[in-house]
Amino acid sequence: MSELPLEPMPTDDASLLETARRAAARASSLQSDARGKVDPSRWTVKGRSDFVTEVDVESERLIVSTLLESFSNHWILAEEGTEHESDGQRAPIRWIIDPLDGTTNFLHGYPEYAVSIAAEDSEGLRAAVVLNSATGELFEASRGAGARRDGQKIRVSDLDDLDLALVGTGFPFKKLNVLPAYLETLSRILRSTAGIRRGGAAALDLCDLASGRLDAFWEYWLMPWDVAAGALIVREAGGVFEELEVPGIESGGAAGRTIADMPPGLGPGAFLGANARLIDGFRRLVRGELPR
Repeated sequence: MSELPLEPMPTDDASLLETARRAAARASSLQSDARGKVDPSRWTVKGRSDFVTEVDVESERLIVSTLLESFSNHWILAEEGTEHESDGQRAPIRWIIDPLDGTTNFLHGYPEYAVSIAAEDSEGLRAAVVLNSATGELFEASRGAGARRDGQKIRVSDLDDLDLALVGTGFPFKKLNVLPAYLETLSRILRSTAGIRRGGAAALDLCDLASGRLDAFWEYWLMPWDVAAGALIVREAGGVFEELEVPGIESGGAAGRTIADMPPGLGPGAFLGANARLIDGFRRLVRGELPR
């Protein structure tokens, strides 16, 4: 896959994060106001167990307009279809946006949904914000400067025993052809760890990994907007997050989108993550290489 042709970035991290926080806050406020008010008859089905509402679309519009007000020459890649490219120019930054990660949770009043915003430059992920719209908890990171939750530094756990690890996951409801393989992996991990949690919003799962609430995470089908912000937050918190090869899962590719190539290493595909002490063993466990 060719790399996105980005020029060196003149924008400082503080400006990126401040604008991303402001954009996330606008979308989160909309979601709070709309909570419990979306009639099921107005849910649009994108696929099995995959919904989109006017709240997703309007949240995305608010985020994109906020970002472009400050950075009109930046590119946009967003879940609900917003794509923006500078007119014939190379962009210094591309924003990768999930306006409402955990839409099904939002629709049912389950308090696990978030706004996820990441910025990438020619060297990779540069800045990230994840705002839990249900609780107001704010996670953020910038490259080389660590990760924070509500302004306080966070780190992954230092657990080194898989038997004691709490693991996060998500179900491959968009890729049911890999469900049998996923269930085998689920069984293996369930028998080899302290337990498994499924929250339904990958961005928040990764923030839980970054803050030590989870010790490891894996999922079989995620898109760039699902993982971009969380990936940087995990890495800046001292963790490891990487693609996972799974038969039947295509890694990378444009997934039907017309904007320039998808960000390298951010899917669509399967992923796993853990703290540095657990990653080797967890990787082998997910792959079925440990005699458990």
